[in-house]
Formats: sequence, structure tokens, C-alpha cells
Amino acid sequence: MDKIPNVFDNAPLIGWIHNISKNQLKYLNSQIEELNLGREMRYIMIIYDNPNCSQDDLVNIYGESKANIAKSLKKLENEGYIIRKVNPKNRRKYMLKTTKKAEDVVPKIRQISLDWEIKVGIDENDYELKEKIKKIAINSMNLIDNKEGKL
Repeated sequence: MDKIPNVFDNAPLIGWIHNISKNQLKYLNSQIEELNLGREMRYIMIIYDNPNCSQDDLVNIYGESKANIAKSLKKLENEGYIIRKVNPKNRRKYMLKTTKKAEDVVPKIRQISLDWEIKVGIDENDYELKEKIKKIAINSMNLIDNKEGKL
């Protein structure tokens, strides 16, 4: 590991953020391999915390393609973790909700995630940092949505 700081001295911030995200997911999966959820566990958490969110919400949050999100949602639905209901306000969209099966694993996932944060040095004193990163993420989504980033 001594080589890592030298190799990544000039890495962009986004590279570090991507690294953190990937390693957190690897850690979560290593702790609950029996669920065989992969990145879908992140989707379960968002759906659990935001009942009636949509596929588009997940696309925006995670920057994944609609096709990848749809495939993951189908897997979660087939395995009994979520249900999809047609949105009465827009019949082309679905509202997502977790099932009892998902609600039973959420506390375990949340605890493993909290343990990971503590082990890597994230604590309750990092509230301002978390808010700053969230603001940057929202700004980056808005930049793409508004096409302001076009040259």
C-alpha cells in the first residue's frame, strides 16, 4: 500500500470519489455475500428511504443508464425486494416501494455501512463535508440537465 499515495498523487478528486464509492460497495458485498445483491443494495436503501421514488430518480442519483437501472430493478422485483406500481399521475412511470423482505435487510445494510464509515474515518463531525459533496453532486446533475456544460 505504500505505493498508492505516490501513484495517485496527481489523481483528480473525482477519481478519489469513485474509488471510495467502489470500495464501499465491495466492502458491503463482502459482509453480506449471501444476499448476492451487488450495487442493487444501494437501490434498496434509496427506495426504502424514499417510498414512491422512480426509476428516473435512481438514474439521476447514481448516473447509471436507464437500461442498467431497469435491469437491476427487475432483479430486485423478481427476488421480492421491491414492488413497482404505476404512477397515477404519469402512467408511463412506476413508483417504487420496498417489501417486507427488503425492510428486514435494511438495518443490517445500514449498520455495515456505518461500520465502514467509521473504519475509513468518516464520523458525525463530517456533516459539513457530506453536505458539500451532496451540493456538488446536485450541481453536477443540474449542469447536465440544463445542458450548461455544452461547449
